[in-house]
Amino acid sequence: MTLTPQVKAILNQYESDNPGTKMNLARLLNAGRLGGTGKMVILPVDQGFEHGPARSFAANPAAYDPHYHFELAIEAGLSGYAAPLGMLECGAATYAGEIPLILKCNSSNSLATEKDQAVTGTVADALRLGCSGIGFTIYPGSEYCFDQMEELRELAAEAKSVGLAVIVWSYPRGPMLDKKAETALDICAYAAHMAALCGAHIIKVKPPTDVVALDAAKSTYEKHPVDVSTLASRVRHIVQSSFGGRRIVIFSGGEHTGTDNLLNTIRGINEGGGFGSIIGRNVFQRPKAEALGLLDQIIDILKN
Repeated sequence: MTLTPQVKAILNQYESDNPGTKMNLARLLNAGRLGGTGKMVILPVDQGFEHGPARSFAANPAAYDPHYHFELAIEAGLSGYAAPLGMLECGAATYAGEIPLILKCNSSNSLATEKDQAVTGTVADALRLGCSGIGFTIYPGSEYCFDQMEELRELAAEAKSVGLAVIVWSYPRGPMLDKKAETALDICAYAAHMAALCGAHIIKVKPPTDVVALDAAKSTYEKHPVDVSTLASRVRHIVQSSFGGRRIVIFSGGEHTGTDNLLNTIRGINEGGGFGSIIGRNVFQRPKAEALGLLDQIIDILKN
């Protein structure tokens, strides 16, 4: 595997990691059409847990089959494919070595009322399936966030000890946060910083809005202004909050939206120095030809 200067520079930021973990980060950064650029697009398919099968796949019935998602990610030339245990088990042998895999190790579901997630996968599962990393969600602001961080600490330590990368979904939720606050600039920056502090190699957050939600933060942002006028400037602040750009930060695609809106979001992420996107429903809920065309456009934007 030849490493470009961009990939070498990123790997050099991970000073405590062993060669195995750096190799798996390199696998993610070298895979697919964005390989070597320092950017990435990952396909996450954990929405069956989160929203149920029909809400996730009825718009494109082919997506009920786990093999469909492996093939979509491979044909599109993506950087990786992330999914819960059962979905990866359905295709890990058939597609072994064709794309880096990430085992999503915890999940919520829409039948529950608590803002928490159950641990549904292990580091041993990730190794058995040939994964490059594990994924884990924390809900900063939730009544269960401290438990989640302690679960993450244990899983991350084990993953790093055997050379796996750690990807953290950091989604603010809880009694202090309404829907607007969950994607507010200050809250997203806080969530990204918490994920970095927890030892994440790769951080996933939602694209931030121009809202500043916390009263305690408003005076700081007034005294030390941050440009909130464009998505690019807001993304730049999230990257800054992730150890000054020393950690990879990628942004979710969010709920299914129109092509123009999505591509504008990708442009903002790219212009703001984000490392790419982790995008699920906006592609797998479309027919495959349409999804591949959209991913082509996303990759082309991130290449520039």
